[in-house]
Amino acid sequence: MKHLLPKDAYEFLQQQPEALFIDVRSEMEFLFVGHPKEALHVSWNDGPDWEINPHFVGEVKKLIGGRSERPVVLICRSGKRSEEAGLALAAAGCNNIYNVTHGFEGDLDEQHHRGSKNGWRFDGLPWEQC
Repeated sequence: MKHLLPKDAYEFLQQQPEALFIDVRSEMEFLFVGHPKEALHVSWNDGPDWEINPHFVGEVKKLIGGRSERPVVLICRSGKRSEEAGLALAAAGCNNIYNVTHGFEGDLDEQHHRGSKNGWRFDGLPWEQC
C-alpha cells in the first residue's frame, strides 16, 4: 500500500481516471460531515456496534471488476481506518492500493478539533455534503 497526501491523491485521481476513489467512513459521516466529490462509499466499519463490515473486501472487489491491478484510493476521517481497510484489500490480493494520509478531516489540533491542521477539506479540495 502506498500513502498519498490529500493534494497528491487528488492529482493522482485526475491523472488516473480508471482509479476508484472510496470513502470508507460510516454512512452518517459520509452523508452529514461531507465527502470528497466523486468518491464512492463502502463502509469499513459502521454503527451501531462499529464492527468491521464483513462484506467490505467483496464489495470493493465487485467495484474493481476482478482487476486486482486497478488503482483504489481509500479515504476516511484521518487516514487510520482507510489504512486498515487497505491492508485487508492487499491481503485479499488487491495490488494497487493507496491510502490518503490525514484523511478527509485531518489530525486533531491542540483543542482536539479536526480540520484546522491538514486533510482533504483543509487543503480546499472538492467535496460535497448530501
